[in-house]
Amino acid sequence: MIHGVKPTPAGNFAAAVIIPAMRATRALVRRLTANYSDGITEAGLGPPDPDLAEAQHAGYRQALADCGLALEVLRGDPRFPDGVFVEDAAIATAHGAIVTRPGASSRRGEVDAVRTALAAWLPIVGEIEPPGTLDGGDVCEAGQRFLIGVTARTNEAGARALAALLKGLGYRTTILDLRRIPSLLHLKTGLSCVGERRLLAIDALAGRSELVGFEIVPVAPEEAYGANAIRAGDRVLIPSSSPRLGAALQELGETVVALDMSEFRKMDGGLSCLSIRW
Repeated sequence: MIHGVKPTPAGNFAAAVIIPAMRATRALVRRLTANYSDGITEAGLGPPDPDLAEAQHAGYRQALADCGLALEVLRGDPRFPDGVFVEDAAIATAHGAIVTRPGASSRRGEVDAVRTALAAWLPIVGEIEPPGTLDGGDVCEAGQRFLIGVTARTNEAGARALAALLKGLGYRTTILDLRRIPSLLHLKTGLSCVGERRLLAIDALAGRSELVGFEIVPVAPEEAYGANAIRAGDRVLIPSSSPRLGAALQELGETVVALDMSEFRKMDGGLSCLSIRW
């Protein structure tokens, strides 16, 4: 067994081959709880407005549906006010799903419901085990490669365990140590992939040697929150607080959908955090 990884019977990887990046057709989302504002945050932007957060989440779900994704919607669980940020609990690949072990101990119970929901659609091909910790927000699929961030939430053991598991599935991986960039909660706080080789990146990441070979679309410091974006179908979803980024993407031929994310930003969350797509 690979240290820190729990493979499942579906995870016989000897014959795995490199495959192209997934084009998502489904998404798993999780509803907000009444105590959503009790979740973890370092943003310092004040408490979220519950009604506005609900409206923004409804808009997010509708945007995914408008992009052609069929939605699986999990009920919120008041034991886990951060559970709406479902991305951190699992990673979806074309071979199956990998269950994580979130870095915040208060969030580890979130994975059970997510595992069950995903298992209806995907084989569960592995799990991260102690001493590894891993948040899905630290994992970015970029073509045939996965970028994995080491942060306060994802430790080296978790990153190495995931890299070993993904290698067995036929993927290349690159680990980026981000612990000296305190502004990054997760890798995808400052970087996202919106095409096979196209990355959005803040200044602190844009020049990294690990990203040589990618097309980098720089995100201005005043719009850094916009670096967390997602591709859904033939559209790119970005926060409405990043109009310059939206204009830059449109100049590159992208169809851009801007969504108000203010009440999720207050809780350290972004667009990718709110769904698992496959």
